[in-house]
Amino acid sequence: MTVIGNILKKAVDLKASDIHIKPDKPPFFRINGRLVESGLPVVEDYNIRSLVDEILPPHLKKAEEQVKELDFAYYEQDVGRFRVNVFIARNLPALSFRHVKERIPTVAELHLPPVIEKMALADSGLILVCGATSMGKSTTMAAMIDSINKTQCCRVITIEDPIEYIFEDDKSMITQREVGLDTNSFHAALKHVVREDPDVIVIGEMRDHISFSVALAAAETGHLVLTTLHVSSAAYIVHRILDFFPQDERDQVRNTLANYLVGAVCQRLVPASKGGIWPAVEVMMNTPTVRKLIMENQLETLPAAMETGEEDGMQTFNQALYQMIKKGIITEEDGLSHSPRPESLKMNLQGIFLDEGRRILG
Repeated sequence: MTVIGNILKKAVDLKASDIHIKPDKPPFFRINGRLVESGLPVVEDYNIRSLVDEILPPHLKKAEEQVKELDFAYYEQDVGRFRVNVFIARNLPALSFRHVKERIPTVAELHLPPVIEKMALADSGLILVCGATSMGKSTTMAAMIDSINKTQCCRVITIEDPIEYIFEDDKSMITQREVGLDTNSFHAALKHVVREDPDVIVIGEMRDHISFSVALAAAETGHLVLTTLHVSSAAYIVHRILDFFPQDERDQVRNTLANYLVGAVCQRLVPASKGGIWPAVEVMMNTPTVRKLIMENQLETLPAAMETGEEDGMQTFNQALYQMIKKGIITEEDGLSHSPRPESLKMNLQGIFLDEGRRILG
């Protein structure tokens, strides 16, 4: 087995989620959210370029000379599939790998709230899966797509950079397109996607106002659109989306979101008490209350609507963390360290609930 094959095999054997390789250092693995040394030999700087040449897809060979960062998928025989980022640091390549499991886990297996599966079965509209990098957004979205695939006869088209999970047609017909390999750019693929007769459009990541404009237009015309967004809380997605647009377009965009948003999920991965990681999930559904708050530009009140919307499947991070601590899934220390409002969570754990959400909503 090659040098890169040995590194990736050991990482998979140790259940690492990420592998990091830089010159003159041993590889490092991320296991259960923590970065640890692999115990493998140092990768010498004179070997690092040959490692990159070994795994770089043919269509990116020329691009390597012009750009300093590349994303692509890589498959190592008998080991598995990986999402790879190659970048230049101090004039030498460095590599980051994310292991992509071949079997797509279900919503239940990922310990996600059941409402997420219900969200994925909407007829049309916009669904956003949010969170920071390495918080499992791609896996959650894959589970949602797989749920559609197993239950509905749909034409699904994905635009990804790169393709991560590979879907096999079940009840749905799924076409996956990779930027750089199957299309020149996200914008080129988005320009034509509606003409390809999709029922469901999956956009790997929202990057700019053009992406959002296409997504919102598709949602308006009866398509279901799933995508990811880097934002720390589901309650702030509207703010984040509006930031992509000029000031004079924001009212129209906000009204469109109010009418066509299905819901948003935001997640953080927390170390579990018995090993592994567990998602703390914040959920915002576009209920009549949420729709009204977005329409009236009362965005600061959205967290209160989520806090009081348990009957509709909504919850805040603190509500999710509180339940996880009470059930012994995570420790109180880890719950507080991952909370956006630790003092409030600490009061909840002491039995003090101020019911701020209902007071704010009146």
